[in-house]
Amino acid sequence: MNAPVLKRDEKAARIVEILEKLYPSPPIPLDHVDPFTLLVAVVLSAQTTDKKVNEVTPALFAAAPTPEKMAALSEAEILAYIRQVGLSPQKSKALKGLATKIVNEHGGQVPRTFEALEALPGVGHKTASVVMIQAFGHPAFPVDTHIHRLAWRWGLSDGSNVERTEADLKRTFDRSKWDKLHLQIIYFGREHCPALRHDLSACPICSWAAPAKVRAAEAKGGPKSKGRKR
Repeated sequence: MNAPVLKRDEKAARIVEILEKLYPSPPIPLDHVDPFTLLVAVVLSAQTTDKKVNEVTPALFAAAPTPEKMAALSEAEILAYIRQVGLSPQKSKALKGLATKIVNEHGGQVPRTFEALEALPGVGHKTASVVMIQAFGHPAFPVDTHIHRLAWRWGLSDGSNVERTEADLKRTFDRSKWDKLHLQIIYFGREHCPALRHDLSACPICSWAAPAKVRAAEAKGGPKSKGRKR
């Protein structure tokens, strides 16, 4: 007998219950001490593991813990600290640029609005969302590759693009849960719900949450999504 189809709010409540049991206090995976070091770490994390970012940032932050000191470094000096991360030449240019802009246009303080953050070099909507929610406590739902994938697998979004996924998740979950929940989903994706060779039937959430159309698509390689750079 097939399990009954849950309404969206019922599915969301069950997902939250499971994630709360697995990750009652999920830590922020990127090491930082203030909004600026968080911003730098998130910029560095694009197409790079958090582990690798946390390996390179101690030396970088020892040399340039503030926008003023980062802006004073040359791109080549920044690159020497971050060479091990993906896209390091582009990121060294972005870090130099964003630090300079923060100093010149924001008095050396990381701006507290999406508009101002997204105007910084190398900062897209996802990066701005992480800083807004984790540094400033402003409601946001950053969508990374794990969250985008799991929202589709769980039938909470159609997998078409990250913008749609973000809107669907904000509609599904109470905003008071966004901060903790986006971290819980990231950890769940890493530890229980990998992108490749995932057995949906053995997954603590996919086993009951994945719709039939998702199971069929997953067997063919998953959704083909598109979205802006994050």
